[in-house]
Amino acid sequence: MNLNQIMTDLSYFIPEMMLTVILLMVIVFDLFQKAETSIRAGYLALGGLALVTLSLVGQDVSTPTGIFSNMLAVDGFGRYIKLVVTIGAMLVMWMSFNSNELKERRVGEYYVLILTLVLGMFFLASATHLLSIYIALEMVSIMSYLLSGYLKEQMRSNEASIKYVVFGAFSSGILLYGFSLLYGLTGSADIVEIQAALAAGTISPALMLLILVLVLVGFGYKIAAVPFHFWTPDVYEGAPAPITAFLSVAPKAAGFAIIIRFFNVAFSNAGNPNLEAWTALENMNWQAVIGVLSVLSMTVGNVVALQQTNIKRMLAYSSIAHAGYMLLGVVVADQTGIAAILYYAAIYMLMNLGAFFVAIHIKNAFDTEDIEDYQSLGYKAPVLGVLMAIFMFSLTGLPPTGGFVAKFYLFRALIEYGDQYFWLALIGLVNGVISLYYYMRVVKAMYFGKMELPGSVHNAPLNVTILLVILALPLLFGWMIGDPLSAYAQDAVQFFIK
Repeated sequence: MNLNQIMTDLSYFIPEMMLTVILLMVIVFDLFQKAETSIRAGYLALGGLALVTLSLVGQDVSTPTGIFSNMLAVDGFGRYIKLVVTIGAMLVMWMSFNSNELKERRVGEYYVLILTLVLGMFFLASATHLLSIYIALEMVSIMSYLLSGYLKEQMRSNEASIKYVVFGAFSSGILLYGFSLLYGLTGSADIVEIQAALAAGTISPALMLLILVLVLVGFGYKIAAVPFHFWTPDVYEGAPAPITAFLSVAPKAAGFAIIIRFFNVAFSNAGNPNLEAWTALENMNWQAVIGVLSVLSMTVGNVVALQQTNIKRMLAYSSIAHAGYMLLGVVVADQTGIAAILYYAAIYMLMNLGAFFVAIHIKNAFDTEDIEDYQSLGYKAPVLGVLMAIFMFSLTGLPPTGGFVAKFYLFRALIEYGDQYFWLALIGLVNGVISLYYYMRVVKAMYFGKMELPGSVHNAPLNVTILLVILALPLLFGWMIGDPLSAYAQDAVQFFIK
């Protein structure tokens, strides 16, 4: 690689370089802060992420390009995922400023870890080589372990981090074994060259199935799909609430990015997901395997969520179910399904972060995470009650919310593809009905439970209210103005292929 090529590649790498510089600036800045003023490092990190977001918006992805010897891709698909990640990170930082769990402690390193986690997810969204995929996954995983155990003086936070590490190490080892087999059989670690080698049809179908299972274990762990979900409830309950909110959306979006890129390039028959449609490799129906994972994730997540009384654990199992919904789009082998996943990822970020942020403030104000303690909340804190109801309606998928539109796009992609996936759409609809019960249980407690008229009305701080309204408004009115997010998601289905 000559100097001109390096400089050209670096010109496509500006958002990542900006993020790295900002990360280092926050580290140095925090060294000069006292414990009580270390939150200023968070303000610097938030401002830096805003600049990174602007650089992503201005990035030219009209011609998908490979950089650094095709280790990473610069394309519309990767940029979309990075925007979801950065916007989610900024929202979580904003809410972290108001978290009681983080008060009276030095928090500079907290924001540094979030920035490093974002950088890892940037790499994961763009990785096109087995080595870059693994390094990005480990970078995301290690930062997640540290953040989930950030409240190290609390027993449940330590437990969450240890469980996360154990399950993460196990899945990482299995993924590496799958990658090593894939490299040994194809002679390449580039996913496009792997596709060409697999398309020759010289590898045993049984061995291919083994590789598929091993790779799915590693990727399924990252998105918390069943049966790789065991870490999720305990980690979500024990981690700081803002981190729980972040882990429920951003790593999931990045995880789906690598699943889509890997399977629809390396394991496709056409080898080009930019075509109108593509099919799985002959004798390798990975779509059926993912369909089974989707059904298991939706069903187990929703059924177990029915039994939860803690709001964070309920939302944790709910996130498993939503991973199952998003897997429906992976099953559909055309661009419509991928666009539906991208749309769903953005809407899910808004509604799930909104629900978590309301739960965080209720914990701050009323010192409870128990759903039963939400009795009459709609009267004690009317603004919070209305906003929480909007987020619950959207998570359920009730019209006219953004959650309904997102699920509609996924189910439409399944039905339009053909009768062979109609059963998946039917199971998805049944699971939507199941989820109605536990989401509406929160609304019932707030408005139809034991009546306790408050002596005075509780109002959230203005910055918290503004944040929640920003999250809620697109869910109610975004689709009414032509739904620009849908058009943007359609445009983002553009991959780099050599």
